[in-house]
Parts: sequence; structure tokens; C-alpha cells
Amino acid sequence: MNPQRRLCLTAFAAGALPLAPLPVGAQPAGTPPAAGAPAAGREFRVLNPAQAVEVPAGKIEVLEFFAYWCPHCHSLEPVIEAWRKTLAPDVVFRRLHVSFRETRIQQLHYALEAMGRADELAARVFNAIHVERLRLDSPQKMAQALGLDVANFTDVYESFSVRTRVRRASQVADAYNIDGVPAFAVNGKFITAPSMTGSNQAALRVVDFLVQTERRSR
Repeated sequence: MNPQRRLCLTAFAAGALPLAPLPVGAQPAGTPPAAGAPAAGREFRVLNPAQAVEVPAGKIEVLEFFAYWCPHCHSLEPVIEAWRKTLAPDVVFRRLHVSFRETRIQQLHYALEAMGRADELAARVFNAIHVERLRLDSPQKMAQALGLDVANFTDVYESFSVRTRVRRASQVADAYNIDGVPAFAVNGKFITAPSMTGSNQAALRVVDFLVQTERRSR
């Protein structure tokens, strides 16, 4: 199995993330949760220390850790797109593309982000990699696959600002101790993943629960 795909399958059950005291509304590990409520240490973990968020005061950040080359992220994409439409105005959804040693595709995401086209073209990138099986191993091939001007895209892709975004993304993923994707962090305090909850839909239900937990704690 491709080592990148193996990393994509990695679960968080190994306990790499230490538990911290829980805020009001979340259940401690080992304590039976309220009926139907996710349990800490099982469907989600509490980050210790909590991480800084990049949203205005009063907003709740939901951060998705993903990678275009990950088949599980590909299958999650349509579910995410439908779910995003249900988010309340106080929730800010952001995406962070991890590396796991595949920096070329990671850099593609941040080039598209710098162009303001990451959301628009995400489905096309996933399709190019997982359906068309294209080798996007150069900015020229990436631009051609996405119908972009090759010269303009290459300039953005190779720019200092995009390389800075790539380095920053890797630093954030390291701070969160991310060892598998897809995964979600809520307000820098909680992390969950389909590998913890059993399905994509269940993971998003846990994200919704954690958002509500943060909202109640204000």
C-alpha cells in the first residue's frame, strides 16, 4: 500500500493526543454520556494544550485537516459540501491541507487558495487525482488539468507567499498532532475524525455537538 494512503487510514485510537479537563457540556472519558451524546476519549478528544484559532472573537472555528490525494477525503467531499450549507453564521469553516511528505499537492491547494479558487476547484482536483488518475506532479500539469492559465498559475504556485502558507500549514498540523486525515478540530479545543466515529456523517454530527458545546460555554 502506498505509504501516503496508509497514513490516510491512520486512526486516532492510539491516544496520541492527551486529554484535558472538559468544558461544560462534554462528558469525561469513562463516564456514560447523556443519551445519544458523543463521549470524550471515544468519538472525540480534547486537545491539551488548546490551539490558537484564526477567526474573529465570537466566532467558532471548524478546521478540516485533509489532503487531495487521500481517498477518504475524496469520499467525504460531497458530504462536507452539503454540511457546510447548514452552518450557522457564528461558525467559520476552514480547510488545512496536510503534507505527509507530499508537498507538491499540498502546495497546489495553497496556490488555489491564494487565487481565491480553492473552494470552487476542490471537486475538480479530487476528480483529476482519483477518477482521471492524472499525475499532477508539476504546476504546468496542475494548471492544464484545472483549465487555468499555465503562466499565471505557475507564478502563484512558486511564489514566496504560497510557500509560506505551506510551511504554516505543516506547523499547525504538527501542533495538533495530526497523524491521519480526514480529521476535524473545533475551536482549537477538540478533535474528531471518521476513524473515531465510524462514518463521515457521524463525524460531522460530533462536530455539530462540539460547536454547540462551545456555544453554550460562552
